[in-house]
Amino acid sequence: MASLAVRYSEFQRLNAEILAISVDSVYSHKIWNEIELSNMAGVGMPFPMLTDENGSIGRAYDVYDEQHGKDLRGTFIIDPNGLIHGMELLAAYIGRSSEEILRQLQAFQNYTLSGELAPADWHPGEKTIIEAIEKSGQIWKEWKPKKENPT
Repeated sequence: MASLAVRYSEFQRLNAEILAISVDSVYSHKIWNEIELSNMAGVGMPFPMLTDENGSIGRAYDVYDEQHGKDLRGTFIIDPNGLIHGMELLAAYIGRSSEEILRQLQAFQNYTLSGELAPADWHPGEKTIIEAIEKSGQIWKEWKPKKENPT
């Protein structure tokens, strides 16, 4: 969350909004923001932190853990029409990557504008794959996976 807070302006430049949602109370969020986040990131929470105390939001997105009474750690890329284009669930002990979330958002936005597919490990400015049924079986001519950097 701290990493997303620090990089929030990058998401705003992409016309994206971040919402943080957990089963914790508004008061827990306030204390976490004032003590933890401000000390970790040097900023307060720049985006909304919503409470899902009864788990209804988590249930709607199928990320609510009934046994533990909490939402799983998830990231969703949702378009303005409410369609989910990306979803990642991580165990609590695996940290999110703000870099990867930004990359996925940029790949989605690039596809929306151009209809071009982002291959594995794609970053803005790199070659994409033109979406066309006739490309099936021919993509290897246009794209190959990045190789490991020699050390």
